[in-house]
Amino acid sequence: MSRFFRGGEDSSSDSSSDEEELYSEEEQEQNLGQNDSDDSDDMDGSDVSDDESSSDDEAGGANRFLRDAASDSESEEEEVRAKVKSAKDKQRDELDASIKQIENGQKNGDWTLISSEFDKLSRQVTRLQDGGKTPKPYVRIIAELEDFMNEALAKAKVTPKKMNAIQARNLNAVKQKIKKSSKEYQTEVNAYREDKDAFMESEDDEPEPVKPKKAARFLDEVAQPEDLGDDGFATVGKGGRALQYTPEGIFKHLRGIMETRGKKNTDRIEQIKVMEKLAEIANTPYQKIRVLLAIVSARFDLSAGTSNVMPLEHWKAAEKELSALLTVVENNKDYVVVENVEEWDDDEKPPALQPGEKYIKVAGSIVSYVERLDDELVRSLQSIDPHTSEYIERLQDEGALYNIILRGQLYYEHLRKDAALEIPQDSVNRIVMRRLEHVYFKPAQVIKTFEENCWKAAGDEVDSAITPRSQSSDANNLVHVLCNYLFSNSDGIIRARAMLCRVYFLALHGEYYNARDMMLMSHLQDTIPNFDVLTQILYNRTLVQVGLCAFRKGLVYDAQNTLQDICGSGRQKELLAQGVMMQRYSQVSPEQERLEKQRQLPFHMHINLELLECVYLTCSMLLEIPLLAQTGSSPDVKKRVISKTYRRMLEYHERQIFTGPPENTRDHVMQASKALAAGEWKKSTTFIHSIKIWELMPNSEDIKAMLSKQIQEEGLRTYLFTYAPFYDTLALDTVSAMFELESAKVAAIVSKMISHEELAASLDQVTNNVIFRKGVELSRLQSLALTLSDKASALIETNERTLEQRTQGTSNAFERQGGRGRGGQRGGQRSGRGGARTGGNTQRQAGGTQFTGGALGAAVRG
Repeated sequence: MSRFFRGGEDSSSDSSSDEEELYSEEEQEQNLGQNDSDDSDDMDGSDVSDDESSSDDEAGGANRFLRDAASDSESEEEEVRAKVKSAKDKQRDELDASIKQIENGQKNGDWTLISSEFDKLSRQVTRLQDGGKTPKPYVRIIAELEDFMNEALAKAKVTPKKMNAIQARNLNAVKQKIKKSSKEYQTEVNAYREDKDAFMESEDDEPEPVKPKKAARFLDEVAQPEDLGDDGFATVGKGGRALQYTPEGIFKHLRGIMETRGKKNTDRIEQIKVMEKLAEIANTPYQKIRVLLAIVSARFDLSAGTSNVMPLEHWKAAEKELSALLTVVENNKDYVVVENVEEWDDDEKPPALQPGEKYIKVAGSIVSYVERLDDELVRSLQSIDPHTSEYIERLQDEGALYNIILRGQLYYEHLRKDAALEIPQDSVNRIVMRRLEHVYFKPAQVIKTFEENCWKAAGDEVDSAITPRSQSSDANNLVHVLCNYLFSNSDGIIRARAMLCRVYFLALHGEYYNARDMMLMSHLQDTIPNFDVLTQILYNRTLVQVGLCAFRKGLVYDAQNTLQDICGSGRQKELLAQGVMMQRYSQVSPEQERLEKQRQLPFHMHINLELLECVYLTCSMLLEIPLLAQTGSSPDVKKRVISKTYRRMLEYHERQIFTGPPENTRDHVMQASKALAAGEWKKSTTFIHSIKIWELMPNSEDIKAMLSKQIQEEGLRTYLFTYAPFYDTLALDTVSAMFELESAKVAAIVSKMISHEELAASLDQVTNNVIFRKGVELSRLQSLALTLSDKASALIETNERTLEQRTQGTSNAFERQGGRGRGGQRGGQRSGRGGARTGGNTQRQAGGTQFTGGALGAAVRG
């Protein structure tokens, strides 16, 4: 039997293990039988089994086989009971652990550890209090941390060695937290400092538990009938009590709301409702200013996401509250809302005027609110379909926004008068720039209406030093004054944008030469790639507007040259921020696409792209058709392309086998080009006049008359270029009758062509005839030889350029050593023909390329 009882320790014998298993099975069956007996038998059996198990434990290893999962020893049960703690004890242990970590951080000077553990400690104390008293160790650590922090700050001022940036940041964070906590528990901290031992004696005293109240009495205390709102409900705070809003507790409620700002699971709508109630009960100017600043910021938080648009009702509410804020600060001159001011922390009493001070400064930025309100209106207009009445109704809110901008400008002008406030010039520049951006693209009559309404809303007793009331009715003068102010008081992007707005306004109102001169003198065309994307978009818009102004003035060459960069790219929508071009193989990320959509301009600021294309193609037609006629009749003239886009469209139109009646703007211009090239200038005029888009331009009849005159003149030039080889003399009267032009006008055109060497002829003023000079005509073989020579020269230059790129400039050294390069022997051989053919100005000046002096020219002599 002794070997059996040692079976728990010796497992080498198979027979003993089998016997032990049989014994354990019998014991389990007996235990199951005992469980089915009476209650008294259960109690007795359990006592016996407990005694047996305890004796078996003392005897040896036999009880290891007799125990099952349901029966444990008393010692193990006592150990488990010793480990189980109440929730309050656990919280106390966590509190002590955090305090110990903070003390370790004090010893090591680790402010990062102190900051994180103090945050954890504050959260633990909030849970531990639960309506009771503040734990004494928490009060002790606040007092000790405050003393330790003051010593560290004093030591940092004396010691020349600078603290680590992270540690310094955490030190400042701890400073703010301790300042707030010591103010909240000021009474307990003072009691601890007076007598530390007496204060800590009652450390383990527990607060008396709060007895539950009866349901009816509880409901009476939660919400009395007079506390209920209009809808029968009252705001209930922590603890189930109805919140009482009083003027004395406004700042405390505001601080609680501001601390939860930006955190997850925060009901922003509910916070706004609370602040609306606070705004109703605010009775002092300081309370009104603080509440209005907080509620406007909270409304802007509703559209914090990039894809969210501020709700309409909240935008209008923010506009009214911002207007009320301006009214408060205008009526109470002692209070000023300025930036870079330390926020007032005392929630018990408002700030008061100190001796020697004139103003009570409140931290805030009105110009930032104005800019944000403007941006939210733009985002709202971007998200609305522009072809609906909703867009028109939303656009009417721009008048109220313009009033806010003007009142903000007047407020900052008032603040700038007092040098003691030190208001930065940048704040005034930003709000003036916003005002300029709302008027530069509008017609003068609309600006006049805007100004009259906003000055009427501002009142009769106020006036502006920058834009006086008497001069604001004139739109041209208003834009001029705003731009000059920004030229004088700003630099960088704001100054460049002011310049572009001024040029845009001048071009919109027909002052082409002033706009062109200002654009050229600004030299923005050289530096615009260095600016931000929004400024580049404004530059493109201004450039297009200057081109349209030149077209309305009849300056076809200037208009085409100005519009070439934008319209010739094929990306007018993107460059003018009026849409996103969907490209087939584009590698645009979702982030870039989102940014592109954010930059889009509202529909009322758009430039009509169909009108822009029509103007560009018409100008290109009036320049390209005479040039094509000139190069076709004179093969020795170097071929030049003014508009590749127009040439491509023209070639596509000529390749078509069947061309029906024109349907769109492009078809009309192509048909007109074909008629003009054939000498049918009346038919070309008919096609151009039938384009309905001209009705969108001011003075459309004058535009059509100007186009008729241009087509007549360019038709005459095309005729002379085409049929000059077939004439010896040509009477000006005949040409005048053919194109229905005055003889003096025909003589002027012919003289201009002769002076620019475009026409090999002379003008006989006695007989009023044009006498053409005949040169040696090129044969078919000579023409083909010249064409082959040009292609071979171009091929050689391309090969040399490729060789230079691959050899990284070593070909230049080869040329300097006498090798055959671009300036070597071949160049000298070409100089005879090439000098004569390429001599003169290759750029078209008031009529096209220059004449080379004969059909064969220097090519034969070379």
